[in-house]
Parts: sequence; C-alpha cells; structure tokens
Amino acid sequence: MTSSPCVKICVVDPLAGLCVGCGRTVAEISLWPEMSESERGAVMAALPARMLAARSRAARGGRLRARGHA
Repeated sequence: MTSSPCVKICVVDPLAGLCVGCGRTVAEISLWPEMSESERGAVMAALPARMLAARSRAARGGRLRARGHA
C-alpha cells in the first residue's frame, strides 16, 4: 500500500493552486501513483508549511475584503 495525504476533500483552491484537503498541486495528485516512496515523502514533508501558508494568505485576504480594500 502506498502512503497518501488525501483526506477525501478534493477541491483545488484556484488562487493557491493547492487541494484544500491535502495541500498537493494538481500535478502532484496526478503523478502520485508514479512517484517513488521517497518522492512522496518529500512532498508530504512540505505539506504542513504549504497548508499553513495557504491559510495565512486566505486569512489576510479575508481581512482585507472585510475592510473594503479589495
């Protein structure tokens, strides 16, 4: 069995270009079955920081819109 960060919330944020469920790009998702375990591990290691950055960007965007700046 291969490891996967998928949490079955498969929606790609068009601004971030990342799946909101797992944080992978569309390319990473489509190439996942062909990746080696070490390649998958490298992607999975990057996901927490990616997801945090995406949430931070979204939160900043929400605050700006709430103030009428966007």
